[in-house]
Amino acid sequence: MCTECGCGLPDKHGHPERENKKEVQVLKKILEKNDHQASHNREHFDKYGILAINLMSSPGAGKTSLLEKTIELLRDKYRIGVIEGDLETERDAERVRKKGAYAYQITTGQTCHLDAFMVHKGLHHLPLSKLDIVFVENVGNLVCPASFDVGTHLNVVLLSVPEGDDKPAKYPVMFEKADLFLITKADLLPYFDFDVDRCIKEFRDINPNADIILLSVKSGEGLSRWINWLTQKVEEKKRNFAGVQNGW
Repeated sequence: MCTECGCGLPDKHGHPERENKKEVQVLKKILEKNDHQASHNREHFDKYGILAINLMSSPGAGKTSLLEKTIELLRDKYRIGVIEGDLETERDAERVRKKGAYAYQITTGQTCHLDAFMVHKGLHHLPLSKLDIVFVENVGNLVCPASFDVGTHLNVVLLSVPEGDDKPAKYPVMFEKADLFLITKADLLPYFDFDVDRCIKEFRDINPNADIILLSVKSGEGLSRWINWLTQKVEEKKRNFAGVQNGW
């Protein structure tokens, strides 16, 4: 474990003043093994025609609240599973189970991200043959999760209004990974000095292709756009899966 940032990577990874060639080689091997496992995880999802989505953000950006609302809105249409990642407790898994989703909680201890091996373990605790969507709610962190492919098809990155509009510029690796960028807690915009246009511009400088939605679970703003985006991706996955099954 890195003794400086708490990550599960080798000691003092990513701190240039202390890195040496051996540490870089160790990190490369770890990421290569992780990428291999991530590909295997995608094979699991693809076998059952499941759309898998990695949710990433800082702690408190609203990932679990978004999942709760999403499950409420889609549970009559799609079968949903969730792999939860937190340092401790099963609270988030309990919350989404109450909304009707299958859920498995991974507690990482001091590790500040999920990796493909952890997610693979979680897959074996979900009834994959009964699911249409699996969300991986990653550990709250804008740094380490961006480096680890967990085997999902899409990355959704959340940034809440109280965090400030400068985060895409400060944490570019995370935001360049996004297929969808959600600016959450939009109902708080009147109370914070958050420049939406600046935030979007700085995000676009890093990631020109991802979709962007301004959203509030509390007020409902942007929820229909989120549900439409998600539904489109699920239906695309279903069509592709049907094509493979039927040899189209």
